[in-house]
Amino acid sequence: MNGAIETLPEKMIDQPVPDLTLPATGGNPVRFAALLGSPLVIYFYPKDNTPGCTAEGQQFRDLHTQFHKLRCHVFGVSRDSLKSHEAFKKKMNFPFELLSDPDEEACSAFDVIKMKNMYGRKVRGIERSTFAVDPRGVIRAEWRGVKVPGHAQEVLEFIKNQLK
Repeated sequence: MNGAIETLPEKMIDQPVPDLTLPATGGNPVRFAALLGSPLVIYFYPKDNTPGCTAEGQQFRDLHTQFHKLRCHVFGVSRDSLKSHEAFKKKMNFPFELLSDPDEEACSAFDVIKMKNMYGRKVRGIERSTFAVDPRGVIRAEWRGVKVPGHAQEVLEFIKNQLK
């Protein structure tokens, strides 16, 4: 990790992607700033192996060939451990890497940690959010409070039409 946590305004559109390095499935850490030259999709989700997060990952998986044709990298991020991510990725046959953020470095930089109601209790958790980054490393779209049905397709259409 880079040490100091970068924070960006609530509206991240037109801001540079935070220069963070996170542990990833597959054994190679991912540094966002090193991915310049291609579009990038970073989606934050609450927890591995839960219904909504599984459905969201499956949608990105099922559209991955189309993202790949656009030279677009897709990454899922949660606070789960790499061990949990590896098992989830294998079980769901995800063709993209999952990034582990147990210290909430990326979650803080992208401002996706929110107070949520769970079974009548307030808990801190990840608000399902997605960010589209252009080939120069600038965030061009953000989706917060994402509803899963159709979301990955909406992101793909944005990449096709805005970041080709």
